[in-house]
Amino acid sequence: MAEDLDELLDEVESKFCRPDPLSLSMIERPRGCGGGILSNDRNRAKAKDNLRSAETFKKEDDLDSLINEIFEEPNFDKKPFKLKSKSSGNTSVRASIQGLGKSCSPVYLGGSTAPCGIGTTTSQRACDHLRCTACDFWVVSYDDYMWDKTCDYLFFRNNMPEFHKLKTKLVKKKGTRAYACQCSWRTIEELTDLQTDHQLRWVCGKH
Repeated sequence: MAEDLDELLDEVESKFCRPDPLSLSMIERPRGCGGGILSNDRNRAKAKDNLRSAETFKKEDDLDSLINEIFEEPNFDKKPFKLKSKSSGNTSVRASIQGLGKSCSPVYLGGSTAPCGIGTTTSQRACDHLRCTACDFWVVSYDDYMWDKTCDYLFFRNNMPEFHKLKTKLVKKKGTRAYACQCSWRTIEELTDLQTDHQLRWVCGKH
């Protein structure tokens, strides 16, 4: 009878008092069997709860990572923006653009003896970059020529801006300058302010 009792106690101890490998990593290893069956079950339940909590946290972290990857903008379409380094070439281009943006004020017409360039109140020069706002043609000019009196609108309409066609109506005259667009023409001998001729729709096309 005593031997049967000892065997039963050994069996209970082996089943309930042996440390569970699952609980070893989550809770402190029990030092003995003093807690009994109820204490061991509580330890097991606590270990399982801790394991479930750890798995839950891990799943939540994985879910957050997945959501971030879904809503993260793709970077394959983005190209790095590189600023161009300043160089002397850029400076020269910028300076040339600024030089091309100057206009005559006032705008002058002149004979062949009048120098061409950017006209100002202090530097009276005949503008050589005239453009007509009526026909949208650049104005041509020929030094030491004048237009024949037989010129008419259709002549310039059909022949501008071909010089070999226009020269049939050009007459040699020293000191004069013949101007023409597709709709208007003038022969100028002296420096003249363009504003005094109200029929012309010529403006400075910038230098």
